[in-house]
Amino acid sequence: MKTNHGRRRFFRLCGVGVAGATAASLGFAPSVVHATQPRQYKLLRAKETRNNCTYCSVGCGLLMYSLGDGARNAKESIFHIEGDPDHPVSRGSLCPKGAGLLDYVHSKQRLKRPQYRAPGSTEWQDMSWEEAIERIARLVKDDRDANFIEKNEAGTTVNRWLSTGMLCSSAASNETGVLDFYFSRALGILGMDCQARLCHGPTVAALAPTFGRGAMTNHWVDIKNANVVMIMGGNPAEAHPVGFKWVIDAKIKNGAKVIVVDPRFNRSAAVADLYSPIRAGSDIAFLMGVVNYLLEHDRIQHDYVREYTSAPLIVRDDFEFDEGLFSGHTEMGKGYDKTSWMYELDVQGNALRDPTMQHPRCVINLLKKHVSRYTPETVETICGTSREDFLEICSILASTAARDRTATFLYALGWTQHTSGAQMIRGAAMIQLLLGNIGMSGGGVNALRGHSNIQGYTDLGLLSLRLPGYMNLPTDQQTSLQQYLRETTPQAMQDGQVNYWKNTPKFFVSLMKDMWGDKATAENDWGFDWLPKSDRSYDLMAYIEMMNEGKVNGYIVQGFNPLAAVPDKNKTQAALSKLKFMVTIDPLATETASFWQNHGEEHDVDPTQIQTEVFRLPSSCFAEENGSIVNSGRWLQWHWAGQAPPHDAWHDGKILGHLFMKIRELYEKEGGANPEPILNMNWDFTDNYDPAPEEVARRANGYALADIKDAQGNVVRRKGQLLDDFSQLTDDGSTSSFCWVFAGSWTEQGNQMARRDNTDTGLGNTPGWAWAWPQNRRILYNRASADINGVPWDPRRQILWWKEGRWTGVDVPDFAAGAAPGTPARPFIMLPEGVGRLFSLGAMVDGPFPEHYEPLESPIESNPLHPAVTINPTARVFASDRERMGHRQNFPYVATTYSITELFRHWTKHSLLNALVQPEQFIELGEELAARKGIVHGDVVRVSTERGYIKGKAVVTKRMRTLTIAGQQVDSVGIPVHWGFKGSTRKGFLANTLPPAVGDANSQTPEYKSFLVNIEKA
Repeated sequence: MKTNHGRRRFFRLCGVGVAGATAASLGFAPSVVHATQPRQYKLLRAKETRNNCTYCSVGCGLLMYSLGDGARNAKESIFHIEGDPDHPVSRGSLCPKGAGLLDYVHSKQRLKRPQYRAPGSTEWQDMSWEEAIERIARLVKDDRDANFIEKNEAGTTVNRWLSTGMLCSSAASNETGVLDFYFSRALGILGMDCQARLCHGPTVAALAPTFGRGAMTNHWVDIKNANVVMIMGGNPAEAHPVGFKWVIDAKIKNGAKVIVVDPRFNRSAAVADLYSPIRAGSDIAFLMGVVNYLLEHDRIQHDYVREYTSAPLIVRDDFEFDEGLFSGHTEMGKGYDKTSWMYELDVQGNALRDPTMQHPRCVINLLKKHVSRYTPETVETICGTSREDFLEICSILASTAARDRTATFLYALGWTQHTSGAQMIRGAAMIQLLLGNIGMSGGGVNALRGHSNIQGYTDLGLLSLRLPGYMNLPTDQQTSLQQYLRETTPQAMQDGQVNYWKNTPKFFVSLMKDMWGDKATAENDWGFDWLPKSDRSYDLMAYIEMMNEGKVNGYIVQGFNPLAAVPDKNKTQAALSKLKFMVTIDPLATETASFWQNHGEEHDVDPTQIQTEVFRLPSSCFAEENGSIVNSGRWLQWHWAGQAPPHDAWHDGKILGHLFMKIRELYEKEGGANPEPILNMNWDFTDNYDPAPEEVARRANGYALADIKDAQGNVVRRKGQLLDDFSQLTDDGSTSSFCWVFAGSWTEQGNQMARRDNTDTGLGNTPGWAWAWPQNRRILYNRASADINGVPWDPRRQILWWKEGRWTGVDVPDFAAGAAPGTPARPFIMLPEGVGRLFSLGAMVDGPFPEHYEPLESPIESNPLHPAVTINPTARVFASDRERMGHRQNFPYVATTYSITELFRHWTKHSLLNALVQPEQFIELGEELAARKGIVHGDVVRVSTERGYIKGKAVVTKRMRTLTIAGQQVDSVGIPVHWGFKGSTRKGFLANTLPPAVGDANSQTPEYKSFLVNIEKA
């Protein structure tokens, strides 16, 4: 493997070449040399198209240049991609992944035509689109007819189909995602998930119960306004390099302190003011230690905490916590009865409140008691972080409890991919509430989403139990529309609160009208029965378990590589081998599509024993579609195609359109199991076989289906017009909107997502660039940037102000615009209390306060806090997976997976430029561990778990330290995730062979960041 020195030399040589060529083309070179250069102005006759990078969630702007002459029948082809200098976040920059985009677009691994693999075959064979669509439609219909469940044992209409599932993309457009939802829900599919299940599911599970919404609270550019940047559970310098420029901006121009707490001394740590190591999986102990410090030393923003958090609210007498268990515990692995996790209520149903915060059962006093165990010494014992480092970090964070200082928390997969990942995020959210940093410029809890549109696919409800706009799919216990709305629409818990979720009926009925069109009427409860009803979660890991049990026949996999992504690769391999058929829709040749092929030691299978029919359908990539994606900051950015899909590839929407229409045609001709949802689905476009993204986007926004009048009787929207925003939605069937949080994205004024005005209105806000949900707000909860009387906490960071009877400012108010200062309404308008929750009530599965539990595979004997309850009591582990868990006696080292700058998951290994830079699999280990094992830099090592092994070149570094945990020495091993047996890199092992199939207790996002391995020289 090439060393870092080799990579630097490679880039240096590239840089010299580029610099020389540029100088020559500008004329600063002898004429004889100039004559040898490519012709000048190569972009002169090119078509310039705006797009966005397809990799991480920074959403960097691209300028794509293509040439093509339709008159000569030459297809338009992209020949150059560069950064968009006008983009407010990236400002022309691209990271090494973005720099290789042209090689991705023209990768040799791009699929050319539909292909078929017959049961037991060792070869792909080409087939026509017509053959593929007809065969897949027949398989889908036959399986649905044989296994559809119209009613459950209780006689309730459930309309669900469990024997075929669907995985959705994380980088396709929102418009493709809408079609995914129509397609899967019309068929009754419950085994439907997207990449969010494997990455940022815990973000929503943690932030929505705490603040009311589950998204990044601020935006990328706003990071520059922070006084303290706390990076924990992420490595943005490596995973989001262009977005990281705003951390450096805060450091250089704002004097910000940058803190990194991570198991590795990573590239973010290299530019930090303070780095401290931590044992992977122990973050909750660290964060609760910070909470304990803030409360014990009285370093909180008192006015903010009293008025804008649940600190003064009084909790029921029967709530308690003892020896690792909260009140209501039933049985290990079975969860809690959460009745006691509630406030004391008055007769009107309002939470009792003690503004003095002296009541012993006030939230803040219960929190003090809960975290009192997390002393600096305890943190050192559990985390391995030195007491001195920990106290210094606490002091720096505490400095932002002042009105004129803010801290921002940046995290990513280092927090989400844990068994208790959601509670880690909760811990950061609670710290920010205590410090008064939510709603502030330079503040917030900022989830740095991994994939370019994973935020969008989460918004669109492409998860097993979700609906668009963060509503839940009805369960089979909710037997009527009235019951569903009653149980899902919250009632205000303090007088005078906005409680915006009270509008759930408007959001839901408008969704039903979009899905079922004229077929949805008041008489049939707007088509409520046509939605599939859930009886349990059919998330990705649960569905893989069903496959292993032989309960799944078909799988449609779109823009997803589960063989390379789902934990315990060998289990996934066995599961896919039990399918009757699988369909992949992807621009590239993935490991999943070729799971039946033998690739030697890296993937040793016998194709003749695998009877799964496999269809490999070539789709377009980002550069070949119109549509929108949502970056981490909730910006919906429209992008345009620079060329048509190559060879015989189709757009995803065209594939879905042909497949859905063929299935519908079969039901029209033959009948079958409950055809109503399929025949009634409002798949009504100018071209049903290839729906235009622009049409789909307008439906996501929503329409007036009748004249809409305001309270004074004035017509605000005429029938057929697009809605201005979600305040115009109704629950009487007179409006439609697929995703209520997207309402306002495409109005009668045009496509708001396509706007490109980068004017800074103050504090880095650029409201004229694209459009952000909700209502184009850039900083959520921004009413909290001012005190109860409307006076900004920090006049230099003033976001909103009260003027002429309305809130105005540099951002759209996240508040009722006419609610004057001093009114009872509080800033957290999506929660029934109106305040941020330090106590999360029953919204979290594993407790209203975070608590440290050991990973299921722990390097120490028991939990130092409560040895009798070592692991999370609500963790879901299937019996077959429990047998595959390792023990510290055989696997003594802690492994954690991570990403590197030059590669992105399993995509960029198909890009030649990126493959050249990082061609070979490696494993990182510390110098002390390497010395004890006799391993030197460059050795081939074997890393093993109870589930399998991988091999790679050893990279011995100082970045991985030996830590003292509970009196014993613990070493860690770092495992990059990027290689596999497909692509332009050297053939490698899939890193997800190693981690266990256990997920976050709230979202079932898998544990990739803390598990046990052994390492030895191969």
